[in-house]
Amino acid sequence: LIAAVSFVTGCQGLKASPATTTTGGPQLTVNLAGTGSGTVTSNPAGISCPGTCSATFTSGATVSLSETPTTPNSFGGWSGGCTGTSACSLTLTASSSVTATFSTASLQSINHLIFFAQENRSFDHYFGYMRQYWANNGIPDQPFDGLPQFTPASQCTAGTDCTAPSLPGCDPADNGPACVPDPSVTVTSFHMQSVCQEELSPFWDEAHTDWNDNFLYPSAINPLMNGFVIAAANDARQYTYGTVNDTNGYRSMGYFTDADLNYYYFMASKFATSDRWFAPVMTRTQLNRAYIYAATSQGHAYPLTTGDSQFSAVPIVEALQNAGITWAIYVDADNTSCATQTGDAQGECLLQNYSYLNQFTYEGAVLATAGKTPDLLQNIRPVSQFATDIQNDATLPQVIIIEPASTQGLDEHPSDLDQYPENIQAGANYAAGLINSLMSSASWKDSALLFTYDEPGGFYDHVPAQTAAVPDQYAYPIDLQVNDACNGADQSSGVCSFGMTGYRIPMILISPFAKKNYVSHTVYDTTAFLALVERRFGVQPLTARDAAQADMSTDFFDFTAPWATPPTPPAQNQGGTCSTAAPNPAGGGWIERAFRSHIWRTP
Repeated sequence: LIAAVSFVTGCQGLKASPATTTTGGPQLTVNLAGTGSGTVTSNPAGISCPGTCSATFTSGATVSLSETPTTPNSFGGWSGGCTGTSACSLTLTASSSVTATFSTASLQSINHLIFFAQENRSFDHYFGYMRQYWANNGIPDQPFDGLPQFTPASQCTAGTDCTAPSLPGCDPADNGPACVPDPSVTVTSFHMQSVCQEELSPFWDEAHTDWNDNFLYPSAINPLMNGFVIAAANDARQYTYGTVNDTNGYRSMGYFTDADLNYYYFMASKFATSDRWFAPVMTRTQLNRAYIYAATSQGHAYPLTTGDSQFSAVPIVEALQNAGITWAIYVDADNTSCATQTGDAQGECLLQNYSYLNQFTYEGAVLATAGKTPDLLQNIRPVSQFATDIQNDATLPQVIIIEPASTQGLDEHPSDLDQYPENIQAGANYAAGLINSLMSSASWKDSALLFTYDEPGGFYDHVPAQTAAVPDQYAYPIDLQVNDACNGADQSSGVCSFGMTGYRIPMILISPFAKKNYVSHTVYDTTAFLALVERRFGVQPLTARDAAQADMSTDFFDFTAPWATPPTPPAQNQGGTCSTAAPNPAGGGWIERAFRSHIWRTP
């Protein structure tokens, strides 16, 4: 007998005994190693280790070995007669031995890291009501920096502000092309009555106006967080793509509750979330998604234009490819010309038109591999394939990015045109479908999905953006325009530089290893997902920004007590009133005007 057992844990120290399935044939011995625990069985039967770790088989027989780690441990791989982590199968013509290594659960137990970001919603806007939700549903309270009016009354002691935020609004007598601030007019945080909202701007200027409504003046750099209403009003009055009803910017102060977003409130309370999760940069979608891929926008505060070169920075998928780590980007193909295409033609269509990887020069490298080995276009997949791919844990890519379903109006982005409103409940239901499919799949046991938003979209949040590591040599914007915030100002102020995050956004970390009902208070921005990928798979940081992120694996995860089975979430509520009329915060309603439809828009 040569069954070498090297487990630290007690029950694995059992001595193996042989089981003979034939006489005179070669012997197969399984050795158990590692700090974790698990079992190995054979087909044909004969080995059930620990216990029976050696057996003889007919010469020439093919024996398949199957491993099962004991929760919460993980399988580290085969050595000896088999190697790697795939199924072990041997044709026995002579005696042989195989070692199965089981490891104590750790970050290495997660074999699939999945990133999924919807569009343009702030933390207070979506999760500000959370503590009231807990109180209403008997969920124990804990520190959570949501909207102050929902702080439990017992904690509203002297020095604690528990009043609903109110921000300065516009002079009601002046409906000109610009909002004239009127200190006597305030707009107070209110429950949004419509699940559809008109767009508002998260662009560089508006984000800095949110920070301080006088930010265009270089000396006004304090984070008063008082400009959201004014920025939203100006955006409506100067919108060039159609008419916006809410010319007073009221929509910026609306929040939602669990009555509107019951799925998200449930998931954030069951799994791990954060009240200090920030968008990467104080500007719009394209630049934040550049940070999501590469932890930099290479000095750009504005999206790339036709005359600009693509970003030359290395995106995470290029770094993964170079390191031999498998990856995939899932892109919504429905209602697009890509839907009827297949193979490389479909991958090329999705990449060029609907994936944010198309901002990078690496797009060209992916396109150039069509029909070659490796054919990287096979990594650009329709999101409809996701539910199928997650059923085969052995072949599911190690790192996955899911692009938002903007083509169907299911990305939760506010409506760009009143006649085509986008419904947050429809978007949340779409997200729930993807998340639920993972939780019920074969890949659930060793996956982690980070669900969040690309940026806050101009909706109110009471917590200022945070200082952060400047990613690279581009400390300040290279493309600001005349009269832009910070253009010509003293850029030594962090808020004028790329040494600053954007505002807070909702996030949920969903995994069998996620801490239960946990709220992190450590400051992160979304490049922390890149850092998590880099730590798990041994990839070097892309920039100084992701290199500086705190370690999510020691914060959001509990590898000693994983979920035996995932919780059963409620179906996302549907049927909320969809109106793009101007909301009325005082009355909790809106001026009559409603439409129900959607279009694709450029994010």
